[in-house]
Amino acid sequence: MIDAYLLPLQRRVLHPIARALHERGIKADWVTLAGFACGLAGAGAAACGAFWLALAGLAANRLADGLDGEIARRAGPTDRGAFLDIALDFLFYALFPLGFALADPQANALAAAALIASFIGTGSSFLAFSLIAERRKMTAEDYPSKGIYYLGGLTEGAETILLFAAICLVPSAFVPLAWVFSAACAITTATRLLAGWRLFG
Repeated sequence: MIDAYLLPLQRRVLHPIARALHERGIKADWVTLAGFACGLAGAGAAACGAFWLALAGLAANRLADGLDGEIARRAGPTDRGAFLDIALDFLFYALFPLGFALADPQANALAAAALIASFIGTGSSFLAFSLIAERRKMTAEDYPSKGIYYLGGLTEGAETILLFAAICLVPSAFVPLAWVFSAACAITTATRLLAGWRLFG
């Protein structure tokens, strides 16, 4: 919901760092893979109950996710880079709540399962819309720098990261926050399905 407003600020902040990394020969794909490794470590930390370390892994993952795109724009974006970026992002989004399920299965497992299922809804509707939009040569005016057509919604990347940060800071609130966010994701999925129904008819 707020990604389009945050992207210009993100680019201004990360641009000098990305330029320095690019000048030192750091490849965007390397940053993408390193960021995923940090996110995976964060999910593992959450599973062990080390929630501050999970927050650090989350922060590193998101920093890398911003930097890889900036580096790619300097070096020239590639299809492989766009593929890795989106695929590993969605995988990270599923693995992070899984860490909380493993940390306390009795309390968290059902809410985590609902949250992951809701991510399947938002992710599949997002990617399916992007595929058809690409065939029709459609462009997303609010997200011109994205590697694929980016269809917004109530729950986008920024909202998801805010959720993840919140559950790291207050792990005891995982269950209610997961249920509320799952409901918001269901609304996002419904609006994306409706958009596809109307535009692709």
